[in-house]
Amino acid sequence: MKRRVGILGGTFDPIHCGHLDLGAAVQRALELTSLLVVPANVPPHRPPPIASSFHRFGMVALAVAGRPGWEASDLELLHDMPSYTAATLQRLHERGFHPRELFFVIGADAFLEIRSWKNYPGILESAQFAVVSRPGCAVDALPGRLPDLAPRMTTTSGDAVVDGHASIFLINAPTADVSSTAIRQRRLAGQSISGLVPPGVEQHIEQHGLYTSMAAEQREHDRLTNMAAGRLHGEG
Repeated sequence: MKRRVGILGGTFDPIHCGHLDLGAAVQRALELTSLLVVPANVPPHRPPPIASSFHRFGMVALAVAGRPGWEASDLELLHDMPSYTAATLQRLHERGFHPRELFFVIGADAFLEIRSWKNYPGILESAQFAVVSRPGCAVDALPGRLPDLAPRMTTTSGDAVVDGHASIFLINAPTADVSSTAIRQRRLAGQSISGLVPPGVEQHIEQHGLYTSMAAEQREHDRLTNMAAGRLHGEG
């Protein structure tokens, strides 16, 4: 059976149901044989995460438990450097994965910033991209907003290669309207996060008291994160 490996990366501070919806949508649409969920070590496009890499990896492991083919990966946590997607894909190539076997999973809102990513446009040849609708940003709008990439875009679920280039698969599927920032803010305010994260992740957050008391520098972290959401990211 041909390998079709999804890569879902992120800070996961914490991982939430929106992340899981992205992975599940791509797994269904593209018949992935496996899905690697990869917490970033040092995200290059935002302030450092609040939870430690230990907790973030643990929450990812809890979130993927019981999902066939899903795996928590420490591929980026093993390297004490900015977690650029280009470098992660290169490491997978060195482990024997062909670019056509890899499907990088990303929300439509984040994909709009692809031109600012490290090694663009070459990174588009390092894997196929699986782009999923997010609340307020449907994949149907991407060809018009990224016209230079429109010829690569397809809704076909097969092994499409457009004009010799790796494909950008557009997947229109519902995903939860939730963010890690909103979850942290709810925890700080003493509000429930039930239904926003998987039950095991919620239990882990509560047991370890994550995101409940924030020093001045942590509040500044969230302020900068909100600001970063309104401008171009340095890398997805």
